[in-house]
Amino acid sequence: MNANFLQTPIDYLKGVGPNRADLLKKELGIHTFQDLLNLFPNRYLDRTQYYKIGQLQQTNAEIQVIGKITHLKMVQQQRGKRLVATFTDETGSMELVWFRGHKWIKENLKINVPYVIFGKTNWFNGTFSMPHPDMELLEAHEKSIRSAMQPVYPSTEKLSNSGITNRVIGSLMQQVFLEAKKEFSESLSKPLLEQLKLLSKNDALFNIHFPKSQSLLARAQYRLKFEELFYIQLQLIRKNLLHKTKIKGYPFPVIGDHFNNFYNHHLPFELTDAQKRVIKEIRQDLGSHAQMNRLLQGDVGSGKTIVALLSMFIALDNGFQACLMAPTEILSVQHYNNIIELCNSLNTSVELLTGSTKTSKRKEIHEKLKNGSLDILIGTHALLEDSVAFKNLGLAIIDEQHRFGVAQRSKLWHKNEYPPHVLIMTATPIPRTLAMSVYGDLDISIIDELPPGRKDIKTVHRFDANRLKVFRFLKEEISKGRQVYIVYPLIQESEAMDYKDLMDGYESIVREFPLPRYQVSIVHGQMKPADKEYEMQRFVKGETQIMVATTVIEVGVDVPNASVMVIESAERFGLSQLHQLRGRVGRGAAQSYCILMSGHKLSADARTRLETMVRTNDGFEISEVDLKLRGPGDLMGTQQSGVLNLRIADIVKDSEILKIARTYALQVLKEDPNLEQPQHLPIKQTFAQLSKYKNIWNYIS
Repeated sequence: MNANFLQTPIDYLKGVGPNRADLLKKELGIHTFQDLLNLFPNRYLDRTQYYKIGQLQQTNAEIQVIGKITHLKMVQQQRGKRLVATFTDETGSMELVWFRGHKWIKENLKINVPYVIFGKTNWFNGTFSMPHPDMELLEAHEKSIRSAMQPVYPSTEKLSNSGITNRVIGSLMQQVFLEAKKEFSESLSKPLLEQLKLLSKNDALFNIHFPKSQSLLARAQYRLKFEELFYIQLQLIRKNLLHKTKIKGYPFPVIGDHFNNFYNHHLPFELTDAQKRVIKEIRQDLGSHAQMNRLLQGDVGSGKTIVALLSMFIALDNGFQACLMAPTEILSVQHYNNIIELCNSLNTSVELLTGSTKTSKRKEIHEKLKNGSLDILIGTHALLEDSVAFKNLGLAIIDEQHRFGVAQRSKLWHKNEYPPHVLIMTATPIPRTLAMSVYGDLDISIIDELPPGRKDIKTVHRFDANRLKVFRFLKEEISKGRQVYIVYPLIQESEAMDYKDLMDGYESIVREFPLPRYQVSIVHGQMKPADKEYEMQRFVKGETQIMVATTVIEVGVDVPNASVMVIESAERFGLSQLHQLRGRVGRGAAQSYCILMSGHKLSADARTRLETMVRTNDGFEISEVDLKLRGPGDLMGTQQSGVLNLRIADIVKDSEILKIARTYALQVLKEDPNLEQPQHLPIKQTFAQLSKYKNIWNYIS
């Protein structure tokens, strides 16, 4: 099938017309024949059975009846009017009711002509009624492409009110198939079709819209899901391969004094096997002539900072500078303090640049960057400013990169003639299926073990009624010399209410833990940065035993002596946030605890979140549950979710298909990187169209 046919504007399809075309464009984004063809059904209805009105039961089930409209009337009601039709067959009569769209419906209904109606029935005042039925003239019904399962398409209220019903969309779909004569070009190679026993493109498209049987529908869905995921993976893997071959990076062949001196004489602890494996992967990348583009995943406390520092030492050993960019000032200060402490006895120049850095200090940093006397710069978005110019930036490390936009990140790349090597770090474990779909163009390293001596954090769920017992436990821990976090939720839309919750909580804590025996810090978003830092430092130094805070401490506070995390109203937090907060404790040798406080009224999702936290400390297992609860868009945030606007596949439900699609995409590109072999011609042609339309479903044949 010529791709030009499918790019024909929807206005030219028989049965559409200008008004319908405008509505289809505005309501469903259908501009071309292609778009209509890719409007896949939400579900399917069994339309094989016909009922008589005399046989109907009071079940509120969806049923199909053949009969005639014998009478029409408008009935006044409390709000507006309703249109009521008397519908009869040889066994009795019932009512058809419309509460909106009266004018169009009344003009188009035919009296005493056989119709097939379909919908849910209601029983009221001794009569069956069917509100807003799906209707089709019996004559047209018998002539149309008919299958056992009738598709139900996505729609809107505006479309329904304007007479573009599910039946109308089905008729337009039939028209596309009639005009195309079902000759859709194959977009997968013959070996793929044979190895996976996939339906042809023709059969898959026909059976997704007009399934001949349940088994053919399942095979059609599998074929189209595989195709969608296969081309996404092909794009990501090919991007990665092109990146490695086309984008030159600075080769770092030397492992010299900075790295060896620190590794052999100043490493504060033995690296885990996972850390050693990741450093080896990074060294291999940096030693090649291609730009490194690697994602480093590791749970809170898994030791990503030491890996980042060793990577920066490799850059320094090769005569280059390095930078580390974090999304918040608190987190950048945390990184700076950690790295300064680790570099304490080394001849390494490290500076911090944030929005709070004074002008005189900025000038000094800018000068040292330009003349090359500054080795490592750590900071926030301030690193992206035009005035920040490196002499020779060789390695850029970005922490929690999903909080930065694409345009922001690319600014770093342009601070050199060649783009620097890039290491992206995240403490938010990303489910494998999501990583394959969102970060499939990056090489991925995972630190999947905690440093030795770390104990799993014991997590319990307690209801508000148990608060006095919880307070007793906190006093016991404090008596052992430990410190405690008590965190309150912060939801921006209700900041005033959250602030009140926090202050009420703080007052009750101060009453329960009075001076002079106990000292309590408080930290929240409405405080001045200097005041916030002062309170945090009091807690870090052990001058206060309790820190009452909002989620500002989710990242950035590292206090090994803190052994208890109490999370108030835990049901109001997402799983990822609960896991991040829990990671603030468990950083020392003592046994640590996380106490999730909640009310008794819990939604099913909230209960699942709390049960998951109690059951496991494994961030990757938690992230999988989070993905199932929230979906990929919410999990990744708006900046990354665009890549996951899938038409038919679902990366949660179809994770197995995704894995198979990635395996075959890798296999195809390994055999034939440029898709030049004859059997890969359909893939090459489709791929070319994908690049043109920038979306797999903008090009389906």
